[in-house]
Amino acid sequence: MQAILLTGTGAPDVLVASEVPTPQPSPDEILLRAEAIPVLFPETMLRSGAFPMPVEFPIVFGTQAAGVITEVGVGVDTALLGQRVIVSSNTFGTYAEQVSVPAALATPIPDGLSTVDAAAVGMSASVAIPLLETAELTGTETILIEAAATGVGAYLTQLAKEYGAARVIATAGGTEKAEQARGFGADVVIDHLDPEWPRQLRETLGGATLDVVFDSLGGESALALLDLMTPLRGRMLSYGFLSGAPAQVSAMDLIMRGLTLIGCSGPDWLAGVAQARGAALKRAATGSITPLVDRVLPLEQAAYAHQLLAERAAKGTIVLRPGRA
Repeated sequence: MQAILLTGTGAPDVLVASEVPTPQPSPDEILLRAEAIPVLFPETMLRSGAFPMPVEFPIVFGTQAAGVITEVGVGVDTALLGQRVIVSSNTFGTYAEQVSVPAALATPIPDGLSTVDAAAVGMSASVAIPLLETAELTGTETILIEAAATGVGAYLTQLAKEYGAARVIATAGGTEKAEQARGFGADVVIDHLDPEWPRQLRETLGGATLDVVFDSLGGESALALLDLMTPLRGRMLSYGFLSGAPAQVSAMDLIMRGLTLIGCSGPDWLAGVAQARGAALKRAATGSITPLVDRVLPLEQAAYAHQLLAERAAKGTIVLRPGRA
């Protein structure tokens, strides 16, 4: 079968289309015929070497795929055969025509939702829901959503007022993405491509403060936001590193302002994300969130997809489609 091998860490060209043996499902596993494979931003950071991986190269890359169950291993209900599901993998292997994973990692795709749309919302919307639940909004808060036009930020923006945000201030990169964020429900959008965007945010607030910050940018801008947050009850939910580094905030920075930083990452957090996947897919199927698909590319163009993400050129999820299975 065709698969995309990660031959080492580095630029997108370390992703190479190759022929590899078809996997066979072990006990308690399913074999998926992949029809739609989302390219996720965290995967680009793993590929680049920003986060070291304890693996021996080459490996079949990828962490999620959506498709149809074609085989089941011993101990798996045969009634699953033919079902459409989205799967996640803790050991990579999803950039491929066929994928074998534990059956417990599969989430059914509801009727009425295309496999491509399921792949698009499978990760980002599943992250947005527990973020909003963790924020515990009460209907009075002014919130900031960074990178609100695409990825997790876009689903946060779509759902924020339903979950209790009173005013949604967003950041987005460029005019086109700013309009997209407004369409999702942002009251104000600031261009975070401008290095002075925290100053613009201060002017926008006009003396008011931010009760909650959903921080996907990380880096030095996180520190600049602390003085714009509500003392004693302001909280920053840090879940992304689009700047290339986590929030550069020390314990003393928080203590002196009476603020809270909530880390939204790691195995325990991801377990909650997995639990939210079914709810995210149901919302997409019923129309309460809009799936964001930038484009669908052939599987062999995985390196190009990674390049587009690196250039911030995508306005939604890029989905890979295998040519045969």
